[in-house]
Amino acid sequence: MALIYYVTQIQFDFGALKLLKQECDRVGISRPLIVTDPGVKAAGILQKALDALPGMTVAVFNQTPSNPTEAAVRGAAAVYKSQGCDGLIAVGGGSAIDCAKGVAIAATHEGPLTVYATIEGGSPRITERVAPLIAVPTTSGTGSEVARGAIIIVDDHRKLGFHSWHLVPKAAICDPELTLGLPPQLTAATGMDAIAHCMETFMAPTFNPPADGIALDGLARGWAHIERATRDGSDREARLNMMSASMQGAMAFQKGLGCVHSLSHSLGSVDPRLHHGTLNAMFLPAVIRFNAAAESIQKEQRLQRMAQAMGLVSSSDIPEAIKDMNARLDLPSGLAAMGVQSTLFDKIIAGAMADHCHKTGPRIATADEYRDLLTQAL
Repeated sequence: MALIYYVTQIQFDFGALKLLKQECDRVGISRPLIVTDPGVKAAGILQKALDALPGMTVAVFNQTPSNPTEAAVRGAAAVYKSQGCDGLIAVGGGSAIDCAKGVAIAATHEGPLTVYATIEGGSPRITERVAPLIAVPTTSGTGSEVARGAIIIVDDHRKLGFHSWHLVPKAAICDPELTLGLPPQLTAATGMDAIAHCMETFMAPTFNPPADGIALDGLARGWAHIERATRDGSDREARLNMMSASMQGAMAFQKGLGCVHSLSHSLGSVDPRLHHGTLNAMFLPAVIRFNAAAESIQKEQRLQRMAQAMGLVSSSDIPEAIKDMNARLDLPSGLAAMGVQSTLFDKIIAGAMADHCHKTGPRIATADEYRDLLTQAL
């Protein structure tokens, strides 16, 4: 049975950050903890968020790592409790937002985070007691500001997903102005993350027509604007459309993802230094070729519909078009260029087969098929 659920209130416009206090009042947050990272602080965006909260007592945790960890969640949760906070504001990319979602659990639920991980059967254990969260994205990639999930590296070094409708932010403030001037490499990597979300969720077989429509429109916006946004950090139209593509990808992927993400999650756990969006870009061409044989893909002409959204003539053009786009964006040529070696394949495959995305794609890969996908992406 398909569950189709949209619950986040979104404020979307240039300058929307000025509505932050209004949203806190609406949600009922009076003593927020801002969860962010050193880069957001250095860029002056943390101060902009603080300036948008006049008269409020605000605590700050600004040590979110590039891949959020259970240790960081514990540290932020300790600040939340010691300062008597009653809600969270995540300011940053997917890492800060996912870290804040971890805090929303840890500050209000007993036990280690692993108890609440999706693959450990933990989703039903996440209750309405979670701390309320407002998300302010500063990149256009994960779309975590409208999603029910978070990806966190737990203490045993696994990169696990946490999913519950209780984790969906109570409000998302999508202000493209916060992404102006984002460095080209980060713009490209996060942008390909958004595009991967739109593509992979559109290929997923679960029945969810609204998600399909949202994903296709997000793909068209992302594909048409990612190069412009990367080459000119001040292009307001491109930044607006990339933020929308990011948001739309996450609105749609409640439908499910697939092999791209099971591989990226696993490899990101094996080597946390690797950027998730860049990994998605590396895996997309091989996985699209792999998915082409799926009955649902052929029956519903899903690849041809994606090609149309990308302005391509044929679905067979998609894998090479992605490789060409990666090259134009100065992303790595493959996993080997990122320092990944074939000696890691067994560990990556084991993690991919245990990942929550493994069984949601149009084809469920075997260990040998995962090995072939890794070889193609190398």
